[in-house]
Amino acid sequence: MKVLLLGGYGGFGARIARRLADAGHEVLVAGRSREKAEKFCAGRPRLTPLRLDRDRDIVLVLAEHRPAVLIDAAGPFQGLGYAVARACIAARCHYLDIADARDFVAGIGTLAEAARAAGVVVVSGASSVPALSGAAAHALADGMDHVRAVEIAISASNRATAGASVTKAIFSYIGKPIPLWRAGRWTSGFGWQDIRHEAFTIADEPPLAGRLVGLADVPDLALLPDRLPGKPSVSFRAGTELRWQNRALWLASWPVRWGWISNLVRFAPLVLQAQRLTSAWGSDRSGMMVRLFGHAGGRAVERRWTLIASEGDGPEIPGLAAAILVDRLARGDVPAGACDAGEILSLSAFEPAFTQLAIRHEMAELPQPPPLYARVLGDAFATLPAALRAIHTVLRDGGAHGRAMVTRGCNPIARAIAALFGFPPEGEHGLHVAFAESGGVETWIRDFSGHRFSSQLSQQGQQLVERFGPLRFGFNLVADDKGLAMQLKRWWLGPIPLPLTLAPRSLAREWEEDGRFHFDVPIALPLIGLVVHYRGWLEPAGDSARSLQQNAPDRARRVLSG
Repeated sequence: MKVLLLGGYGGFGARIARRLADAGHEVLVAGRSREKAEKFCAGRPRLTPLRLDRDRDIVLVLAEHRPAVLIDAAGPFQGLGYAVARACIAARCHYLDIADARDFVAGIGTLAEAARAAGVVVVSGASSVPALSGAAAHALADGMDHVRAVEIAISASNRATAGASVTKAIFSYIGKPIPLWRAGRWTSGFGWQDIRHEAFTIADEPPLAGRLVGLADVPDLALLPDRLPGKPSVSFRAGTELRWQNRALWLASWPVRWGWISNLVRFAPLVLQAQRLTSAWGSDRSGMMVRLFGHAGGRAVERRWTLIASEGDGPEIPGLAAAILVDRLARGDVPAGACDAGEILSLSAFEPAFTQLAIRHEMAELPQPPPLYARVLGDAFATLPAALRAIHTVLRDGGAHGRAMVTRGCNPIARAIAALFGFPPEGEHGLHVAFAESGGVETWIRDFSGHRFSSQLSQQGQQLVERFGPLRFGFNLVADDKGLAMQLKRWWLGPIPLPLTLAPRSLAREWEEDGRFHFDVPIALPLIGLVVHYRGWLEPAGDSARSLQQNAPDRARRVLSG
């Protein structure tokens, strides 16, 4: 099969070219520099150099050389239109690209009707994301009742120097808002922030431990929520091997977030050169991980797929999906139309390529502990009404929405305290509560019509401990079939216990009414009186939460048994 490969002598394009030629395909290695194309192709059979400017020459080149398929490996794809893909459709030539630009990949379906009419295949995102990440996510989700959260991470070897297009693409969104589906609604994170450590581990393989990764903008964030059962939250993080590089990018993201500069693209060439100068540092090992949290057969589980590439083979991975699809096109087993690559390949389709490289991967299922309230309440958790169990069955991510009425105290000191803690103003509010769970600790972010305050909940003995900044409050939970009461028994300032006589007066209650979770939370102080009183109702947000509520009786028994 004759393949026209744009960016064919670049970092990823060169690897695709060699792989296709080894498989017996004729490859036109195209780019703006004839000299670079000739140098790359010299002495390599089935590779032909071709000078091509994608913005001016694509129609003429397609007409002259009549390739069966065009692969666009040039990029960057952020902000690009579909001129190349449309030219391919007009020339009745299949089109593939290795784009990871979110809007570009997610919007490729707009060409579906034209592609079907022309009898050609148009696929965007035939790369690590969303092709391989999507294949792994769907393999992990097989047999799950619903998925609550998807977390994807990639950490590249420092010796895998990124090309100019990749660097510009990354720098275009560092510090910029990234739309994220979290807690049952669309919200935003910021590029290369929310950094954390990840460990990539495979049995009988030295782990990649302590790798830093930060939020990155990829198609999976838009595609996966609607493709997995339960409409889960989705996050994607990426990073380089060396921690100082990731910390430097994190620091550089803040001037963009604050609006001091529009983006960091102008600095990409300088950073790329610096990275090349330090490429000898670090190792030749890269990692990728896809984690799904949810329920399977009524059990709370984490399913995890981990890949580790050694001997410098990590940069081969972004080109594998395109090569696999060319082979399938040659066999004629891809239907005409236009789609992203997130669902078109199975994980098993990558296995033959993995075995030819220094790549190992494995899947694992890890049981998750019962949710926080179930651990504190023990057997009494099963006696709670279904609406309460649904809200308190938090696994990694969750959300609820409803209405609330807020009353504030009149005492000036009470009002100052309410402002200090970020309690909402008086009145009726739309309410959204985001639940995030990690390591058995829950974070609740309450959003009253845009006024937010948060707290962390954990277990200490048989008490529920809620932390607001330096203050911690220990509650006894009293549960029955009517609802739940929270009785304040202890409080601390940091590690220092404080007298209970000076503690806030609060008897929070939760109950079910008309199938909804209802709450009533008064907070008052001795001598000062009422600080804030909020009451209202919540409903679980998202398909998975509704499934939890519908199956709450059986699930309550299972979560208590672990």
